Amino acid sequence: MHKPILMCVVGTRPDAIKTAPVYLELKAYEHLVESVLVSTGQHREMLDQALGAFGIEADFSLNIMRHGQTLSEITERGLHGLDKLLGQLEPQFVIAQGDTTTTFVAGLAAFYRRIPFGHIEAGLRTDTIWDPFPEEFNRRAVSLVASQHYAPTKLAQKNLETEGISCGKIFITGNTGIDAVQYVGSNSTDTWFEDWPGRVILLTTHRRENWGEPQIRIAEAAAAILDRFEDVLLVVPMHRNPKVREVLEKILGCHPRVRMIEPPAYSAFVQLMKRATLILSDSGGVQEEAPAFGIPVLILRDTTERPEGIKSGNAVLVGTDKEQIVLQSTLLLSDKTAYEKMARAVSPYGDGRAALRIRYLALMHLGIESPEEAMWTS
Repeated sequence: MHKPILMCVVGTRPDAIKTAPVYLELKAYEHLVESVLVSTGQHREMLDQALGAFGIEADFSLNIMRHGQTLSEITERGLHGLDKLLGQLEPQFVIAQGDTTTTFVAGLAAFYRRIPFGHIEAGLRTDTIWDPFPEEFNRRAVSLVASQHYAPTKLAQKNLETEGISCGKIFITGNTGIDAVQYVGSNSTDTWFEDWPGRVILLTTHRRENWGEPQIRIAEAAAAILDRFEDVLLVVPMHRNPKVREVLEKILGCHPRVRMIEPPAYSAFVQLMKRATLILSDSGGVQEEAPAFGIPVLILRDTTERPEGIKSGNAVLVGTDKEQIVLQSTLLLSDKTAYEKMARAVSPYGDGRAALRIRYLALMHLGIESPEEAMWTS
């Protein structure tokens, strides 16, 4: 008798990071289920690098990446490639995470083939479908077709219930990003800027809605912060998109206390977060990961689908207004009490056991008994 096949689909670095713990957990039960990891290659090099932090490789790669590709081209090639592979492998369950275009086409391809779909990090929402673009649409769309919704928090669960999704399909699991960061954080020996005696600010910015003028304001704010605090070193991992690089290099590239680096491997990036005093970021993953190490985050966006971190005190939403970024950074770098209040806040995103819960739920959906994870989030 053939074992059922469960397919995990990834396409970007965040997909790889947040799906890897689930895939590894499923592989531990390969006597019960055959787990297959598929990469669309939406962000090929960065994705492979992230998977490497967990010692895994994709079983199949669609290699859809093209220079200057549009969203419609990513969608078209990803959907066609996944549909063909689903026809060949005939899996009984498909899993994908988050809000990338890869996740959208994975859900759609599974729907067309009438294959049950599990959505990791389900239920994140902002107030408008246009922000973040196109991620807000992607995650709302896959919620329409998912058989199991793995909500990271109670708020995510509430968002899904408000949209009319049956509570029997929603499960609070915690966020697999916390599983990933704990796994890598305990297995990495990377070190950063040991010769720098002062403080470090980590700046990561890449989102589409911040291209152009918002990116300019962010970079100018970072330069102003450096002018105010001579003991601060600014570290900028450079996203590979030339539209992002051009702005950052023009404004910050010549400053003596700026280190522009290529995107580090995930394990090294985790250690870089731990080295930072303060993080300025528009990344959703960083909003979740940094609080696990007690690092305050200023969110460079006008909206966030992760308000739990703001409510708990781990993060502050500052947008892309130069004055606000400088003001909030100055407060944290000058006021020890304000800084320690954020640094001591308890992360609301999970306990590092989300992958165990998702494994149990996915196998349960296939009628397979496996050890139940009793420590559900409260």
